[in-house]
Amino acid sequence: MSTVTADLDVLEPGRERQQSRLASAVGKNRWWITRTLMLPVHLAVFAFVVFVLVRAIPGDPVLTILGTQFTPVLYARTKLALGLDGSFLTQLGHYYNNLIHFSLGNSIVSGRPVKTDLATRLPATLELALLALAAVIVFSFVASYIAVMRPTSTAGRLIRIYAKTAGAIPEFVVGLALIFIFYAELHWAPAPLGRIDPLLSQPSPITNFPLLDSVLRGDWPVMISMIEHLVLPITVEVIAQSAVMIRLLISGLEESIEAAPTRFRIASGASRRTVTLSMYRRALPATVTMMGTLFGYLLGGAVILESLFGFTGMGQYLVDAVNSKDFISLQASLLVVGALSLVVFLLVDLLNMLLDSRRKPGVRVEGA
Repeated sequence: MSTVTADLDVLEPGRERQQSRLASAVGKNRWWITRTLMLPVHLAVFAFVVFVLVRAIPGDPVLTILGTQFTPVLYARTKLALGLDGSFLTQLGHYYNNLIHFSLGNSIVSGRPVKTDLATRLPATLELALLALAAVIVFSFVASYIAVMRPTSTAGRLIRIYAKTAGAIPEFVVGLALIFIFYAELHWAPAPLGRIDPLLSQPSPITNFPLLDSVLRGDWPVMISMIEHLVLPITVEVIAQSAVMIRLLISGLEESIEAAPTRFRIASGASRRTVTLSMYRRALPATVTMMGTLFGYLLGGAVILESLFGFTGMGQYLVDAVNSKDFISLQASLLVVGALSLVVFLLVDLLNMLLDSRRKPGVRVEGA
């Protein structure tokens, strides 16, 4: 008995050390673990909001399908098939059960699985939004550098004026203006009738990202035509969305110039490139947060621009879903787009804490 007790006494400190190491590891990684675990909760709440809002839209989808000629029995069967029978809680339970099994349902109008429609249309919209985001980031970084490093130059003054006054005009207004100027008047831009020239054929999809597929297929005429058709809508997004990011970068860089780390690097003889990179790193957290917000704006703007420029994507799909009262397609589209935005916001939050460890939970700043 004494031998067993002695063995337990030897093992106990080891267990305590293991538990201590585990608790320490969890504590160090709590900054990303808790936020990642909260993502499904946020998705569930957003799914509920979408469920309520879509069903609040006026109109009866059953009548949209059946028209005016139907019997009460046929109406009841159609309502059952659409999952609209039963109480609100019953419908909500079916809805969440389908989401858990990754089922978005079938379109009321086409009868196809909504996942299939989204898989073919969403990548095109995402591609436009991501290309626009990249263009906005590059333009904002270059413009902010000129405005801060060359404040008395003509370009620097014009950028500051642009950053203060631009950003209030909606994308569709800017888009219409650019189409009128560069297509109707100057004839520099291609006709806003799709992603490629009508004489060319779209290559068979690989990833469903149109421009990427043209590159992977090695179809250079199609790739060049797509780039030509993308220049105008991307320019619209840059004009409409970059002003806020430029203002943030200018403000952050001006604070960084006066910061002690910048003065130390200058005094120690660091190169201009090193000092500039250090300034941008300290100005990044607020800018990265704005990038996440901009992604949502650009995704919504891409939907609008697709309708304006005749692109195939989520824009026309959502318009058709609203016009036909296809609530299944509509709620699935909103849910997927919302889920993408939530994931992007999570990544932005984690990236900010990597850039500035003081933002992590449990970290205290002296004197704060």
